[in-house]
Amino acid sequence: MINVLFVCLGNICRSPMAEAIFRNKVTSAGLEKEFFIDSAGTGDWHIGKPPHEGTLEILKEHSIDGSGMSARQVKNEDIKKFDYIIAMDAENLGNLHRLKGRDTSGEIGRLLDFIPEASKVDVPDPYFTGNFNEVYQLVDEACEKLLLHIRNKHEL
Repeated sequence: MINVLFVCLGNICRSPMAEAIFRNKVTSAGLEKEFFIDSAGTGDWHIGKPPHEGTLEILKEHSIDGSGMSARQVKNEDIKKFDYIIAMDAENLGNLHRLKGRDTSGEIGRLLDFIPEASKVDVPDPYFTGNFNEVYQLVDEACEKLLLHIRNKHEL
């Protein structure tokens, strides 16, 4: 089982969007039995809340199921549990590295690192920008490349 965790600040916009998009891609590839996919936030403001309405709307526009998700905060045990912990931006990446400390398990990186030619390094936060379409486009492309990276690494 390959465990993938997407992380943003509040776990209501970017990371649940990435979770849903990645899950959709994994299912489309017939690999759902090979993966456990989740999302979390480094902050605790939205614990227990569903994804932001903008995230749910853009997922629905693209026929991706966004139901059943609720915000949670990253926990220490996530560092050991997840093989891939994918941050949406530098701030959350730094928080994850602090949480990880000297633990050598898992791979922590930034989602847009999977699109080397991208003009951005961080996925913008649509909670503040309102641009859920831009975020969807970035996350969709990066999730496609992340899945390819994992498939190649694990020979799936």
